[in-house]
Amino acid sequence: MGKHQDRTLVIDSATDACSVALFAQGELIAGESRLLGRGHAEALVPMIAALPLRGRAARIAVSLGPGSFTGVRVGLAAARALALAWGAELIGYSSLALVAAIAREAHGAVPVAVATTGGHGEWFVEGFDAQGGTARVLASLRPEVAVAQSDERIVAGSQAEALVAARGHGLAMAAWPDARAFALLPSAALVCDVRPLYGRAPDARPLAGIPTTPCA
Repeated sequence: MGKHQDRTLVIDSATDACSVALFAQGELIAGESRLLGRGHAEALVPMIAALPLRGRAARIAVSLGPGSFTGVRVGLAAARALALAWGAELIGYSSLALVAAIAREAHGAVPVAVATTGGHGEWFVEGFDAQGGTARVLASLRPEVAVAQSDERIVAGSQAEALVAARGHGLAMAAWPDARAFALLPSAALVCDVRPLYGRAPDARPLAGIPTTPCA
């Protein structure tokens, strides 16, 4: 077997953060995260190429969003191209689920609300239970609506501080998805039907949602 057979390459470019990581048998061996805002298309491939064995792996995990339309597409295009070239398995996950997992690692097994920057002045929000399952489904909401609907004490994400300040209670954890934290995701958060999770409909296009059936 080649050296890449037990490895997983993780790609996350759906949000302002762009990150890559390489795992072997579930252990992180290399990774990088940059808070770019824009320029993911130019940065992503060199970041992958800088990993050991140029990131070659038997499995590729990619963030499906929600986030920017461009960032989601950049990550998916890179993941699909590499999976085809390497004959690798391709799986996906939600960027909000990863933020929630990062928050649970910091604060313990507790419910978490995730609030991140969306489009048109809205926030992407989702509630997660103490085990990482969805307690409130993903929605793209005006900030005031997100504040009214979020009652979890722990709030994580790029808009966590704004949400907690507006609500007047709770604990905010500013956080972005980070491929290096991939091992924190529960197995149920991984899906084999890899399609973009935009969180809201692109202009003149139907909303694309994440599959709910996890990988076996």
